[in-house]
Amino acid sequence: MTVLIQIRDADKRFGDQVLLDAAEAALVDDVKVGFVGRNGAGKSTLLRILLGEEEVDRGEVIHHPSLRVGYLRQHDPFQPGESALDFLMRDSGMPDWKCGQVAGQFELKGAYLDGPVKSLSGGWQTRVKLAALLLHDPNLLMLDEPTNFLDLRTQILLEHFLRDFNKAALIVSHDRAFLKATCSHTLELSRGKLTMFTGKIDAFLEYREERREHDRRVNATVIAKQKQLQRFIEKNRANASTASQAKSKAKQLERLQTNEIEVDEPTVRIRPPQVQPRQGTALRCNEMAIGYPDHCVADAITLEIEHGERAAIVGDNGQGKTTLLRTLVGSLPPLQGNLRWGHGCDIGTYAQHVYSSLDERQTVLEALEYHCARDTTRQEVLAMAGALLFRDEHVNKKVKVLSGGERARLCMAALLLGTDNILVLDEPGNHLDVETVEALAEALLQYKGTVIFTSHDRHFMRRVATSVIEVRDGSVRNYFGDYGTYLQAVEQEVDEGERQRNAAAGKPNPKPAGKASGAADYRASQQDQRRADKELKNLEKKIAKLDAQKREVDEKLLTETDPDQAVKLHNELTAISNELDEAEHRWLELNPF
Repeated sequence: MTVLIQIRDADKRFGDQVLLDAAEAALVDDVKVGFVGRNGAGKSTLLRILLGEEEVDRGEVIHHPSLRVGYLRQHDPFQPGESALDFLMRDSGMPDWKCGQVAGQFELKGAYLDGPVKSLSGGWQTRVKLAALLLHDPNLLMLDEPTNFLDLRTQILLEHFLRDFNKAALIVSHDRAFLKATCSHTLELSRGKLTMFTGKIDAFLEYREERREHDRRVNATVIAKQKQLQRFIEKNRANASTASQAKSKAKQLERLQTNEIEVDEPTVRIRPPQVQPRQGTALRCNEMAIGYPDHCVADAITLEIEHGERAAIVGDNGQGKTTLLRTLVGSLPPLQGNLRWGHGCDIGTYAQHVYSSLDERQTVLEALEYHCARDTTRQEVLAMAGALLFRDEHVNKKVKVLSGGERARLCMAALLLGTDNILVLDEPGNHLDVETVEALAEALLQYKGTVIFTSHDRHFMRRVATSVIEVRDGSVRNYFGDYGTYLQAVEQEVDEGERQRNAAAGKPNPKPAGKASGAADYRASQQDQRRADKELKNLEKKIAKLDAQKREVDEKLLTETDPDQAVKLHNELTAISNELDEAEHRWLELNPF
């Protein structure tokens, strides 16, 4: 394996904030890594350091001479009036046929390829940027929140692209489903430390929780022993016959304090709005048309949504999901037909256009106190502010100095502190990290009201949605199936489109690598396979043995009361875990599945 980028003993600070603290990591040439961490942890700063746009305060970042980085930037690189094809040719220097061929991988054709690129939606513009990256033949892709504002179909196309991209990638995302589908490794930045985990995001999150639970147990043991020693010292230090024992215990206490385990990061918990459950029909639409005076987006819409439903609005970008939501909350009048909410429905809205409703003269805390329910305590307001990443001095920031993402989180916090029994949410997970999205999903599951929402986060949709409404080809209808069924149907459509494009281009459909051609190559291949099979069996035995050792040491640690012995067991457990990680990493490399 070629190490494309290596970070060695890197430090980076902004004022009092530590972003990197003796950080170590390596990116190799054939591994796709999901990069996660709390908002504000320093992920974007690290990307700029890796790109050479910023320097570390101490340590070094080593780039391999063959490194070719393809970075998906969020800014607009397009010139006025140029088409997607014009941009691809200008950016890459490649001929039109080559640009068109690569663009076809992202379904860019016809008006999407030849029309003005600036008139395309954000999702289609992202497809153009991805095609441009591929034309530069990078061996390391860096993607910063690539699924933001991408519809489901584009996400699946991007997943397929990354699946077939046989080089390295570093992907920053809060979308667990996307990371699970694309990345075999997970890199976390937390408190300035980089941790590389050989496994997918779900396995990493499970491992991290196990590790934290272990740390909490060891920490509890150490604290209990500290209290025991402190009591003994206070009781016996004044007694001449036991003073020497007290002095010895004081030395033990000092050693324990130096080994005290660092506490966990704050856990995100979000309280849902407190409302009374209701029954019956919350919303009824009859033969409704939606759109604008000069353009009808969808018509003949007949829908009913019951109280207590969590209805997911799905469909490709540009089909009219946001138009439907704006019509439901009264921002747009129906073109025809009628829409009626049930009696006693209080509607709370989260959407990009409501950010402007904030009073820029207020602080974060003042804004939240203004919007919260009357019986909400100051502590509950501060807890909600902290859950949405406004902590410590950030609650005193003026609204006028907040970024777009911060204003979005403030609107979400204010909405959740209210008493609305209907929530209409447009992309509620944007601007939130993995832990906060998970906490928001949990809050909506506990909410007794009705939720109508759209999101591009598949994990979030699976967890929250109880019904699905599809906006497609000028119609809006209840989808007869759950979100998993809808997801499967879209994946099949994308697969069929890829088969048709391959057939038109005279290419075979992707298949697993076959046997090497030629008798000599075949024999060599068989010998390599036999060696790999033997190593796999040995690794499986080793992994089983290490796993048993790990459980045994972990069980001893649960009951160990001697702090010195607890520290030794902790160190032994760390060594076994590291050896187990290496063995599992090698097993994954050799496993053909």
